[in-house]
Amino acid sequence: LHTMTITQTHLALSAVVGKDFGYVILVAIVSMFVTTWMGVKVGGARKKYNVPYPNMYASKEIISDEKAINAFNCVQRGHQNVLETYPVFLALLFIAGLRNPCIASTAGVIFIVGKILYFIGYSSGNPAKRQQGAVSYIGLLTLLGISLLLAVELAF
Repeated sequence: LHTMTITQTHLALSAVVGKDFGYVILVAIVSMFVTTWMGVKVGGARKKYNVPYPNMYASKEIISDEKAINAFNCVQRGHQNVLETYPVFLALLFIAGLRNPCIASTAGVIFIVGKILYFIGYSSGNPAKRQQGAVSYIGLLTLLGISLLLAVELAF
C-alpha cells in the first residue's frame, strides 16, 4: 500500500487542478459560513417571535401578531431561498473552477454578496427589498457559462 506525504498529496492535487483552485475552495468555505450566519439569524428570529420547532413558518395558529408573522417569515424565507440555490451554486462553482478558477472564484464572491444583500433585504420585513440581491445571478450565470464551456470542450 502506497501512502503519500502531505507534500506529495498537495503536489499531485496541484498538478490536476492547478494552484489557483485553492481560491475556489476558499469561496466555498466562505459560502458555508454565510449560510450558517443566515441560519443563526433565523434562530434568533425564531426566539424573538416565539415560533416553536418544528414549524417552518409562522402562522396565525402560532402567533396572533400579523407583523410578527411577516417578520419571522421574511427572515425564514430569505434563508430558505439561499438554501434552495446553494447546491446548484456549489456544483457550478467547482465545475467552473476546473476550467477557470480565478473567474469562477470571482463569480462565486459576486453570488455570495448578492445572496447576503438578498437576505438582508428580505429580512427587513419588506419582501420587495430582496430584489437588491439580484446581482447574485450575475455570479451564478457566469458560473453556468463557464461550466457549459467546459462541458462542450470535454464532450467535443
